[in-house]
Amino acid sequence: MTYLLAVDSGNTRIKWGLHDGHGWLKQGVVAQSSRAALEQEWQDLPKPSCIMVSNVAGMQMKTELSGLFFSRWETEPQWAVASAYQCGVRNYYADPVQLGSDRWAALVAAWRLQRQGCLVVSAGTAMTVDALSDTGEFLGGIIVPGLELTQKILTTNTASLGFEKGEFCDYPDSTADAIYSGAVQAMAGAVERMATQLTATLGHVPDCIVSGGTAPLLLARLNIPARMADNLVLEGLVAIAEETTRTLP
Repeated sequence: MTYLLAVDSGNTRIKWGLHDGHGWLKQGVVAQSSRAALEQEWQDLPKPSCIMVSNVAGMQMKTELSGLFFSRWETEPQWAVASAYQCGVRNYYADPVQLGSDRWAALVAAWRLQRQGCLVVSAGTAMTVDALSDTGEFLGGIIVPGLELTQKILTTNTASLGFEKGEFCDYPDSTADAIYSGAVQAMAGAVERMATQLTATLGHVPDCIVSGGTAPLLLARLNIPARMADNLVLEGLVAIAEETTRTLP
């Protein structure tokens, strides 16, 4: 039996899954600040034949993960890197390798899932909204602050505002609710504007595939065809591993 360990090391969380070529055997998520919990979760995992990692959390995290993989399994990981073409997706970024590995993996997974033009949204620390054409071309995308980051930027840089927990309201009547609702509306508006733009390009209304920690909240506010896809980056890492290593059956 061959196993693939897929790891999505993001700015806030580390998500992982053990795949046997047919489906996920086990999955987990820990905060970036709780890597001891990651070691605990991996304690009883069988040795993977391949480790495929998307890391956007910096070089120190890359070094720490490499050390963890080697100390536990004496295995060197493969690091996902965006390329000009992979798994049926053509990358039209000006410099293809500059595209974040998490965005690239999510685009690969979305294309495998849809096989037609769509918006690929990741709502995490930052929110990315990426456009795929009907022929698998990554046309480009936008990056905006995510929910918590938007609130933090506003309250940190405005003397009279403090960070308070707010709730979404159509017509907020408190400052905390106004900041929270404004952040949600800004995210939803960005997605819907990109959907309008992609609709004009494709000639039809694209589906919107949403993942990330605030995906449920965002989905509730979108007025376009949209659905949530769990673990989109991990699914993309499996597809990339299948094409590049041929490890899985």
